[in-house]
Amino acid sequence: MGTAEHTLNSQNPKLIFNILGPLTGWAGEERVFFGGQVQKRLMAMLLLDPGRVVPIHRLIEAVWEQDPPATAAHQVRKAVAELRKRIPNGPAVILTDGPGYQVDPAECRLDLLEFDERTQAAGRALREGDRAAAVDELRAALSLWKGSVLSGEGGPVVEGAATALEERRLAATEQLFELRLALGESSELVSELHALIAEYPLRETLRGHLMLALYRSGRQAEALEEYGRVREELRDRLGIDPGPRLVELHTGILQSRPELNAPEPSAPSEVTGTRHPASRSLPLCTLPPSLSDFTGRERELAELLDYVEAGTPFGDPSPRIVAIDGMGGTGKTSLAVRAAHLLVERFSDGQVSIDLRGFTPGEGPLSPATALDVLLRYLGTPGDRIPDDLEGRTGLWRSLLADRRLLLLLDNVVSAEQIQPLLPAAPGCLVLTTSRSRLMDLDGAKWISIGLMPPEESAALVAETLSPERVNAEPEAAAELAELCGHLPLALRLATARLRNRPRWTIRYLVKRLRDENRRLDELRSGERSVAATLHLSYLAMSEQHRTAFLVLGLHPGAVFDVHSAAALLGIHPLDAEDTLESLLDAHLLQQPATDLYTFHDLVRSFAQGMGDATGELDEAAAVERLLRYYVTTTDAACDVLFPGRTYRRTGLPPYEGERPPIRDAEQATAWSAREHGGLLAAVALAERRGYDRHTVCLTRNLNFLLHARGQFDDLWNLGHFAVSAARRLDEPALLCVALSNLGSACWKLGRIEEGLKVAVEGRDIATGLGDRHTEAHGESIIGLLLTELGKYREALPLLKRSIALARELGTPRAEAESLATLSTLYERWGRYPEAADAARRAIEASRSIGYRDNEVMALTDLAFAHVGLGEYTDAHHRLMEARSLCDESTSPGDVGLVLALSAKVEHHLGEEAQAHELADRALLLARTSTAQVRLAKVQNLVGSLHEAWRDHATARKLYAQAHTTAAAIRFRSEEAFALLGLARVTEALGEESVAAEHRSAAEKLFDLMELPQHARS
Repeated sequence: MGTAEHTLNSQNPKLIFNILGPLTGWAGEERVFFGGQVQKRLMAMLLLDPGRVVPIHRLIEAVWEQDPPATAAHQVRKAVAELRKRIPNGPAVILTDGPGYQVDPAECRLDLLEFDERTQAAGRALREGDRAAAVDELRAALSLWKGSVLSGEGGPVVEGAATALEERRLAATEQLFELRLALGESSELVSELHALIAEYPLRETLRGHLMLALYRSGRQAEALEEYGRVREELRDRLGIDPGPRLVELHTGILQSRPELNAPEPSAPSEVTGTRHPASRSLPLCTLPPSLSDFTGRERELAELLDYVEAGTPFGDPSPRIVAIDGMGGTGKTSLAVRAAHLLVERFSDGQVSIDLRGFTPGEGPLSPATALDVLLRYLGTPGDRIPDDLEGRTGLWRSLLADRRLLLLLDNVVSAEQIQPLLPAAPGCLVLTTSRSRLMDLDGAKWISIGLMPPEESAALVAETLSPERVNAEPEAAAELAELCGHLPLALRLATARLRNRPRWTIRYLVKRLRDENRRLDELRSGERSVAATLHLSYLAMSEQHRTAFLVLGLHPGAVFDVHSAAALLGIHPLDAEDTLESLLDAHLLQQPATDLYTFHDLVRSFAQGMGDATGELDEAAAVERLLRYYVTTTDAACDVLFPGRTYRRTGLPPYEGERPPIRDAEQATAWSAREHGGLLAAVALAERRGYDRHTVCLTRNLNFLLHARGQFDDLWNLGHFAVSAARRLDEPALLCVALSNLGSACWKLGRIEEGLKVAVEGRDIATGLGDRHTEAHGESIIGLLLTELGKYREALPLLKRSIALARELGTPRAEAESLATLSTLYERWGRYPEAADAARRAIEASRSIGYRDNEVMALTDLAFAHVGLGEYTDAHHRLMEARSLCDESTSPGDVGLVLALSAKVEHHLGEEAQAHELADRALLLARTSTAQVRLAKVQNLVGSLHEAWRDHATARKLYAQAHTTAAAIRFRSEEAFALLGLARVTEALGEESVAAEHRSAAEKLFDLMELPQHARS
């Protein structure tokens, strides 16, 4: 082979390459062999785009798909070198150019280029009115195809390109049949069309050609049967009806319209484009058929019809315009068509519909001039009477509509500018438009924005398109299906179409597949229709700047986001960010759940994230890092306002320099943190997932304050583990000891006492070794608190005293106030009520000095407990009134529940039984909504004791049992013992002496373990 190739090279014959079929190469009469699979795929990629540079990364993707070797680029260069040796005059044929390689078309002949030349020549012949020449050129072009493009080479990249070329072949084939029909052929086309339709059963254009050929051959019944077959196949496979052109042809065959007859052989050429012959003389009603299973949209339909029925105000010379907008897949066209059919009788002079192709795959929007040409022909205007210029066509169109009552449906509009020349001037006309963007410049329009379907309408659509029987058999799965489809009509129709085509699938099975968010868009497709393809058209319609912004915003971890966080992510000023967000909102690629907040539809978010992964062009790291710095800096500001006196710690991160939301007082800080709650939690998860360990630790520390104040301890515990792991990876003990100490605090609230002790001791020991006395003091306080819950008062006492002394020495009144409140709790549970009262008063004073409201609430409650222990119920009542006056919606529900439960007990002792009942009920409700198990156990015992006093022993027994279960699970010794003692009393009252004795014995053992004095055991 080597000798032959060298001989060929010396003769330098003309090279021929073929890709419209198997990949082949010829040098004169000698076959060119390319080598192995790598060389073949490289050559295929270069020949698919002759004369253009194919980058190396694209060649790598074509050869190795998703798993290229580390040496892929080197192997590509080596394979190109091999190809240049095998191909005569190879270095001149395959050129190196910048980032890749290209085939020089001047050095070879390629069947693909010849195909393009022939189809272009056919187009020129048509424009000159020479149909016969156009037929010859198309026949020559199609004769170049020897099979499927690059058949046998494989690989998704090559196959994707081959699919695009196959579509071009089919388009040329359809045009050839159309021209042959126009030239008078009919019966001779039937067998050829049958063969093609067997291969492409869903091509409506081919079906139309076959129907017309059958009709012209005197086989009207067969033509109608063919329509029935394609309608059934489209419904079964795609869940749709035939398009308007095929419907119109079917109607024309039913009515034996003369315009469908074959043209006379000598008739002058009338068609120079590629429209169907049946469209030459369309009736004045060109509306598509309304969906037989149209469901929902009752509110929007009623709003539209009411507007039209109201009529044009007297003296108003303008036509009525209704502009329907919404994201792709919401059913805008279906609604418009439905309304148009319902309004037919009001517009007796005609109902005309035109697709302006604003968002049509593979096609650009119709220009106003082209659209007017179509519309004027619809009205019967001869081609030679249609002006060449836009102004002339606009004037003629409007003059023809003067004094007429016409309904004009302008579907798939890309902009107001596209349709301004199409708008009639007659006041008796109605214009319905549909667009994916709100046509803000369309003056005088009635705007109707189509959103997602309400759940009840989604359910009705699923039942209508699937079947009520299947939905009734799996109602919960059907409801989840609608939820996973985001209540988007297109997604619902695609999902139910898949189920119809797979009768063995249950709804539950499809739901299981849709739960995988990474695959959901892949599942929501049927044939050529898909949610992803619909969204992609909206994406492509945007400017490059907005496309990039759309993809970057897809990185935002929060379900909703505001202008400032979007600006941080995009790296622009908030005013510019707002303009961008509003543009995406107008394009219905974003939604606005509330003023100043934006969100993605779930499917749109998945699409944005998938596109971002596919393009690989985003600087994701920079965008994410900006957002995380924004959140760290802004939560710092919120915590400074809400938690005065907290210890300042360096983050090691540069502050976010962009504009942030105003947080000047507690109201603004609280509102911002509440609104951003979900986004902040998601931001920590994002930081942890992407390896931003320092951001994880610092953001979690700030959230520790915010979540603790709001009683969201499960979230606090989860984030605490993220922070500890991140701090360990950073190998920074200073950050680790803080993270451990904060995690210990979360463990206390959740009743994870053993875990809390372990992490708090580790954090305290690290802080001691580092000389970090602030964290050491906090650690001592947490350990003392946890030991108090275990009833180990003697061990806890010196730790709490040391924590208080350190805090006072360091000048940190916040830490001192917290530890004093804990010390008061310890003394109260130990029965040392005067000391408890003293510690509580000091905690109140320290809290008030810095405006630490939450700790003041609990310190007042601690003081009230001490008063109760001393029998001073009136003093306790006053302290609890103060505590309740400080509580608001931001106070932890568990803390409020405890305040109310103790208040109920005090009111009972003061004889205010009605007030006691009300407070007790509210206390239980709040405690049960809290995740703070230590608070829940205490409240259950307090309210249980009240029901015992009211002689409601059954309820008291239930509450004591619940308190015992709660307390025992977290080893909350004091409440466990008091629950057992309460159970002993109520079971004894119910006559169950042996059970009572067992409970009392168990309680006494716990009291002994805690060394509790006798007066504190009742």
